[in-house]
Amino acid sequence: MAGNHSLVIDRIIGNIEKVMIGKRDVAELSLIALLAQGHVLLEDVPGVGKTMMVRALAKSVGANFRRIQFTPDLLPSDVTGVSIYNPKELEFQFVPGPIMGNIILADEINRTSPKTQSALLEAMEESSVTIDGITHHLQKPFFVMATQNPIEYEGTYPLPEAQLDRFLLKMQMGYPTVEEEMEVLTRVQVAAPIEKLESVVTLDELLTLQYEVRQVYVDDTIKKYIVELATATREHAGIYLGVSPRGSIALMRASQSYAFIQGRDYVIPDDVQFLVKAVFAHRIILKSETKFDGILAEEIINRIVGQVPVPVQRLVK
Repeated sequence: MAGNHSLVIDRIIGNIEKVMIGKRDVAELSLIALLAQGHVLLEDVPGVGKTMMVRALAKSVGANFRRIQFTPDLLPSDVTGVSIYNPKELEFQFVPGPIMGNIILADEINRTSPKTQSALLEAMEESSVTIDGITHHLQKPFFVMATQNPIEYEGTYPLPEAQLDRFLLKMQMGYPTVEEEMEVLTRVQVAAPIEKLESVVTLDELLTLQYEVRQVYVDDTIKKYIVELATATREHAGIYLGVSPRGSIALMRASQSYAFIQGRDYVIPDDVQFLVKAVFAHRIILKSETKFDGILAEEIINRIVGQVPVPVQRLVK
């Protein structure tokens, strides 16, 4: 398994890097979420390449890409689709919305109303939408990368913690270095590289990879380690609300995907530690005094990782 699939993974990430300069870590995390059949919340300022990242990922795997620009007046039906009466056929016909794609960019999700946000998040959770009592299943694979701007809060609707929990990972892209930004200018001087990007795997191959990820072995010691990390967030003095069991499942799924990308068919503690901040930080609510002291969720997760004993051998049954 390891050899062939490692080459496929390298092809996908290498293809994305033709467009994205110096963002291998972001490309890797995006692919981890895609293979784990999860979704990503990308929080960063405008203009750092969020849309380009999702388009490059979609093109690399031959997926159907859709972009939804969230605005205050966007309705749930603008996302999911709507039934329109056809007088010739004397019946209602379903007109699918942009959610009916493989890879969806939900741009500035915090700019739209909670009702419209819920329509997207329901689709993410159920992999289907229900219009006029009829359930329409979404295409497979189905992957959402939602973005939000952490700088401008005026006129926005922050996602409630229960909805943030629907995202497997939360991450940031950050600004490029001087050398990286110069390389970006050079590459786009004549034409945008994204226009020439071609797929390196098929959707069927991607679905096979997603299946293989679920087969990655997770020993009971690793499961216990994940649960102990989650439990520590629930008992921490600076945390008001800790990670739910859904968060534990998310960390296990993400760890399976990361192990797979590394060419292994089993999870090790390093996989869990590498991903725990990206999976847990957006799932906890800090106490007001913790926030007042300027302590970030990521800092607390780091402390918890340093306190919870790391498993060194398999459990003997």
